[in-house]
Amino acid sequence: MTPRRTIMLLAAGLLAGAAGLRETELATPKPSLEAPRRIVASLSESDPERANAVLSNLINVQAFYGQDFVEILLVAYGPGLRHLLRADSSVAERIRSLQAYGLTFVACGATLDTLGLTPDAVLEGVEVVQNGLPEIVERQLSGWVHIRP
Repeated sequence: MTPRRTIMLLAAGLLAGAAGLRETELATPKPSLEAPRRIVASLSESDPERANAVLSNLINVQAFYGQDFVEILLVAYGPGLRHLLRADSSVAERIRSLQAYGLTFVACGATLDTLGLTPDAVLEGVEVVQNGLPEIVERQLSGWVHIRP
């Protein structure tokens, strides 16, 4: 951990203590390398501000648990798919950065079909599934927690 990060974490801890915030109690089993928290988030709005807010929330979740103790997957469908398209994304740089930190991005194939696009239309590294909503359902049934930040 860098000295700057250590100082920032200490300062955040002091501020939280001064504000009277209590620590979030982790459920059992606690997240670990063998059993990380698994979180699937959804994005269905085309507004770039909304996309940035969702991405910021995912960064906060990853920071809370630690990169090694959480798997985060974002499924974009409907109008939200535009954020994963090479031609339309205003958050492409941010997505590339988050991919480097282990976040996974998934595009809805049904939305691509509706738009007359092929899987080649999405940003590099973005996975394409047959249908975004069933992907979320199946992840939930497999133990993933669905959040809609």
